[in-house]
Amino acid sequence: MITQPPRIKLLTMFQLGLYQMGLGMMSVLTLGVLNRIMIKELAIPATIAAGAIAVHQFMAPARLWFGQMSDAKPIAGYHRTGYVWIASVLFSLTAFLAVQVMWQVGASLQTVGWSLQTQLWIGVLGLVFALYGLTLSAGSTPFAALLVDVSEEEERSKLVGIVWSMLMVGIVIGAIVTSRLLPAEGTANLAALRPAVDRVFVIIPSIVCGLCVLATLGVEKKYSRFSTRTTFDREDQITLSRAIRVLTASPQTGLFFTFLLFMTISLFMQDAVMESYGGQVFGMSVAETTRLNAFWGMGTLIGISSAGFAIVPRLGKTRTAKLGCVLVAACMIFIIFTGFTANPKLLQSGLFLFGLASGITTTGAISLMLDLTAVETAGTFIGAWGLAQALARALATIFGGGALDVGKAIFSNLTLSYAVVFGLQAIGMLVAVGLLSRVDVKAFRNNTKAAISTILQGELD
Repeated sequence: MITQPPRIKLLTMFQLGLYQMGLGMMSVLTLGVLNRIMIKELAIPATIAAGAIAVHQFMAPARLWFGQMSDAKPIAGYHRTGYVWIASVLFSLTAFLAVQVMWQVGASLQTVGWSLQTQLWIGVLGLVFALYGLTLSAGSTPFAALLVDVSEEEERSKLVGIVWSMLMVGIVIGAIVTSRLLPAEGTANLAALRPAVDRVFVIIPSIVCGLCVLATLGVEKKYSRFSTRTTFDREDQITLSRAIRVLTASPQTGLFFTFLLFMTISLFMQDAVMESYGGQVFGMSVAETTRLNAFWGMGTLIGISSAGFAIVPRLGKTRTAKLGCVLVAACMIFIIFTGFTANPKLLQSGLFLFGLASGITTTGAISLMLDLTAVETAGTFIGAWGLAQALARALATIFGGGALDVGKAIFSNLTLSYAVVFGLQAIGMLVAVGLLSRVDVKAFRNNTKAAISTILQGELD
């Protein structure tokens, strides 16, 4: 008789959250430090700098393969832990490599200008960020699949609330630690800045690597239900083609994938324009617009934790996600209204409320995402959901900037120009609610079970 592993404890949920905390710290380094140095100190055009960094998001299709690999091929007897550990070492090394290539791009640009040599170095930088994206996918997909393996349905909202709250904590800690390690007046002197930045890219990734190991140490061995849940009795039965057949067996999969696309695009379109909104419409300084992130971050942290522990247990996952989407749409309308007042305090309040609504939406959607995952091929499903989110994040930045340009072409009033972006976000969120209304978890489970039975029957025949 197979004994069922014990239920996951609250302390273990916080232990798993250390992984997301590490990813939050890494995001400060890539999206914050590298982006800023390339644009300001090295005078690399913003489009090229952002484009090189964005390459890592376009590696998202690999998540499907890494997810299926972790389902089918355990490392040292474990389906998830080995992948997480190896990937954390690799993405830490790749981040340091990206900095070294960045210095070469800057040096080439200063000495020979836009020559073939500079263009080749930019190509190498894009390639390094592609590797960074692959190594990140190789760890984060098996990690998210581990969350499915170690939990039961009723525990997942709390697990998501804790783990994703710690992502925000990681961003805050990463920002504080990085600002302490970098020189206050380093911008004027590249010779002094380079060793300081190199040191940051040794210290922070080393800490993150340690956190990734600590987060998963002993968790899979004690709590994983993978072997007791799976109906595949041989590793070689979980091939990529069979896993994708299970993935596409239910129309619910396509519906939820489309919902994730609309929800994520509508959540992040303002990322590309919010700081310029504060500057152009409210007359805020660079420091003041940078601090807007703190209001959003604080709201998101409260939204995620309160949804995980209070809202999802009362309303359920689908209704929580719907509530969050409607609240985000309302917040976007409020943010448009603040533009007509030009009152920075109102904008700060609007962003805090937007963060709160974002946290509720994220918790409901991710909890539902973990339920809409066939346990036999959890890695492949998590890969698909990760692909939807990464694709949407990349598209959100493009759509946000594009919508603002369209707004400026139509309206001479800047508030109305920005209203085009925020209005589209509100509409997108309401479309997401409509899509979510058609998602049926029970139908999904019946379809995937039937698909798995068919595949196994085919094997027997």
